[in-house]
Formats: sequence, C-alpha cells, structure tokens
Amino acid sequence: MKTSKYIDKPLVMHVLHTLGTGGMENGLVNILNRMPSDRYRHMIVCLSHATDFSQRIESDDIAIVELHKKEGNDLSIYWKLLRLFWAYRPAIVHSRNLAALDIHVLKVLAPSFRSVHGEHGRDIYDLEGKNKKYNALRSVMKHFISQYIAVSKDLEQWLVSTINVPPRKVSQIYNGVNHQQFIPLTAHEKQLALSSFFSDDEAKKPFTPRFIIGTVGRLAAVKDQKTLIKSFGLFLKALPQEQQAKTNLLMVGDGPLYQELNDEITRLGLSDHVLMLGDRSDVARLLPLMDVFVLSSLAEGISNTVLEAMASQLPIVATETGGNPELVSDQENGFLFRVGDHQQLADILMELWRDPDKRHNMAEASLNRVRHEFDWYKTVANYVAVYDSLVATKTENAVKGS
Repeated sequence: MKTSKYIDKPLVMHVLHTLGTGGMENGLVNILNRMPSDRYRHMIVCLSHATDFSQRIESDDIAIVELHKKEGNDLSIYWKLLRLFWAYRPAIVHSRNLAALDIHVLKVLAPSFRSVHGEHGRDIYDLEGKNKKYNALRSVMKHFISQYIAVSKDLEQWLVSTINVPPRKVSQIYNGVNHQQFIPLTAHEKQLALSSFFSDDEAKKPFTPRFIIGTVGRLAAVKDQKTLIKSFGLFLKALPQEQQAKTNLLMVGDGPLYQELNDEITRLGLSDHVLMLGDRSDVARLLPLMDVFVLSSLAEGISNTVLEAMASQLPIVATETGGNPELVSDQENGFLFRVGDHQQLADILMELWRDPDKRHNMAEASLNRVRHEFDWYKTVANYVAVYDSLVATKTENAVKGS
C-alpha cells in the first residue's frame, strides 16, 4: 500500500469499488497524475481491492486503502469507511458510479466532508438508467450529494430529467487525452511497424495493403465485442480472396468473456484473422497500426479509448448510445451504428475499406477535433474548480456558524 505524508492541504478521498483496468479507473489515474501538488492531498479507497493497475499512479504520496468488501451485502464496509472518515477527516469524498453511491449516507455520522459523486457510465444491469431499484437509491442519495460530475451530456441530462437532480448540482466534465502519448504514425512508419508486428514476411509476397480493424476495451458483456466479431466475419467473407489474408481484427483487452469470445472466433473460422492481445500497456503503440477503430458497446459514458483512437488519427465506428454521439459525428469523423446490428457494422466496414479517401478525411477530422476540444489538463482544471467551490462553500458556512 502506498502511504501519504501529512501536509496541510484539504484531503480528497476517492472511493470506488475496485481499482483495476477500466475506463473510469483510467480516467481517475490520469486526473491524479496531473493534479497540481500544491492544492489537494488525495487518497484512494477501494471497497474491494486494487490491482497492478494502481502502479500507473505516478505519485508516491497517494495512499491506496483496500477494504476487501465481501460479495453481496457487507455491512462491515460502512464501519470501515466511517473509521477512515473519522481518522483522516477528508474535506471531500468523491465516489464513482453506483457501487460506491450509498457511502454518502455516512455523512449523518461524519458531517465534516462535502460529497461529490461521479457518473461515468452504466453496466449491463442498467443500460438505459431506468432500473427502478437503482433509481430509488439514487433518488434518496441525491439529498446527501453536494455535487455530481457527469462525464457526458447524456449522463448530465439523465441525472436532471430522470433522477431529478437540480441542474446547479451537476457539472459536466469531459475526459481528456494525452496528446504527447497518443500520436499518429506516417504511412512509412506504419508500414514498418506492421512488418515487425506480424510474423509473416511481407517482402516475399505480392504487395497488398494490410487492412486492420481494431478495438480496445474490457472483455465484458456491456462492451459487446461479440457483435464486432460477427460483423468482422461477414465483412471478411465479402472481401476479394487476395485481400482476406491481409485483413485482421486486433482486440486489445482482457476480462471475464475472454474465453467465450475466443470460442466464438474459433466457431466462425476467424482464428487466422483475429488477434486477441489481452491487457496491454502499449495501447499507444497499437492504436496507430489500425485503419479503423470500432466501439461496439451496449452503453457508454465517454470512452477514453475513442478519444485515444481519435488522437491516433483514426476514423471511429461506434454504437449510437450514451456519450458516443458526443465524440463521433456521423459521416464526419466516423460512423454511428445501431446497438447490436452486426450487419450494419459489416456494411460500414466495407464502405470504409472501399474508400481510402473517406477513411483519410474522417481520420483527419478525428485528429483535429480531439486536439482542439479534449485535453487532460483542461479536465483537471475543471475538477479542481468543483473541489475549490465546495471547499470555499464549506469554509463560508463554518465562518457564518462561528
């Protein structure tokens, strides 16, 4: 466990279920790595546990506490949290997503902190945010939350219209992208990288441009990579014979559906064309190898990997759900397709393969947009502004009460 030296700055305690590979967790790490060191201290509390993903946090002064929550209802977790609140007296407790929402009820016994809750997207059990049980909890907990942060306008609107959170209590803040890490390759650089990446000797074969479709994400039901695999199979069969051998699907990520998806690839006879690369730390090297980036999610907040693919100068094909339409302008920097529609996705892939100029123009549009609108330092500044406003309000209230 990383330890934190005490210094006289307000403490922000970030509470989440697990610190592992995922978009929300990646966003947290990127924000903490760019937080100004003279403003706030930070601590991460994992209701369950932290994985090796925590090693991506660059500061040695951020404590990571694991509470090892049991499956199901584990009432002991509230006592453990309460003891942490009493011991560390955080100025702000910042929870993320549904799994950590109910912790704010502890304000009744530890009223000194201000509550922030982040909505980063939905899971397979509540794709549209209409689950009555979950929304009943959200309706109760909104009375304990000082401020919400929604990563997309879609989630912001849902909080206001469905959960009836007052608009003044919702801040919409987009994620950013690391423009120094995710950069495009020239055509020559890409050709060299592909030659070294694939085991076959390109120089000894008649030249046919290799066409790479790629995706990055956790292999879980909500990401619906099965639709992408089916679409790729349809697309591959429609290609000329000489192109099929030079067409690949790169799947980057790991998760509970790894074996199921691998079995589906085998069943469809795609094993020679699909590379399941697992969890990788070199995503910035892999993205520029792709010609098209696909996100087939059933639900999405704001996808970090879409932003990273845009920064890598790729056309984006994504489902028309959640925050995806806020990143992908249909027919401009990519295409949107209906959730689960593998035939529509296959048709889009064929259109992009047939029209290199369209791919190039969409890739340019992706790069231009992400460079102008999305940056982690801008994101961090917006988070700091939320924290500053809550700390200032708390101070003002304390002065009035004295």
